[in-house]
Amino acid sequence: MAALWRGYQKLLGKHPWKVQIITAGSLVGVGDVISQQLIERRGLQGHNVKRTVKMMGIGFCFVGPVVGGWYKILDRLIPGSTKSVALKKMLLDQGGFAPCFLGCFLMIAGALNGLSYDDNVSKLKRDYKDALIANYYIWPAVQIANFYFIPLYHRLAVVQCVAIVWNSYLSWKANKL
Repeated sequence: MAALWRGYQKLLGKHPWKVQIITAGSLVGVGDVISQQLIERRGLQGHNVKRTVKMMGIGFCFVGPVVGGWYKILDRLIPGSTKSVALKKMLLDQGGFAPCFLGCFLMIAGALNGLSYDDNVSKLKRDYKDALIANYYIWPAVQIANFYFIPLYHRLAVVQCVAIVWNSYLSWKANKL
C-alpha cells in the first residue's frame, strides 16, 4: 500500500492536473458503483455500466477540472492556512461554490440521462434542496480540515476520497426518476 501511495505522489508531482482529474473521475465512478450495488441493490446482472461511464465522464470533465480549479482560485483569494483562513475558505466554498456546483452537477447528470430541459428543471426543483441540505451535513467540517491541514495539490484527492460516500448519494439522487 505504501508503494502505491509513493507512486501516486510521484505521478501527482509530475502531472498534478491530470492526476487530480483522473482521480476525481475514477472516484465518481466508484461512487456510482456503490450507489447501484449497495443503495439500489441492483446486483451485478442489473448493474447499469452505461450509467457508471456517464458518471465517470462527469467526474473527468466536470468535477475534477472545476473543483481542482476552484481550489486554486480559493487559495489565491484567501491565501494562508491558519484556522481563521480555513474557516473563511470553508464559508466561501460552502456559501458560494457548493450551491452552484451542486446545481450544475444535477443538471449535467439530467442532461446526460436524456431528460428534456423542462424535465431536468423539474427534477432540479424536486431534488436540489434535499441534496444541498445533505451537503451541509457533511462538507463544512471536511472542508475546514481540508483547508487547514492538506496542501493544495492533495485537496481534490482528499475530498474525492471522502466523497466516495457523497458521490454514491449524488449518483443515486441524480439518477432517481
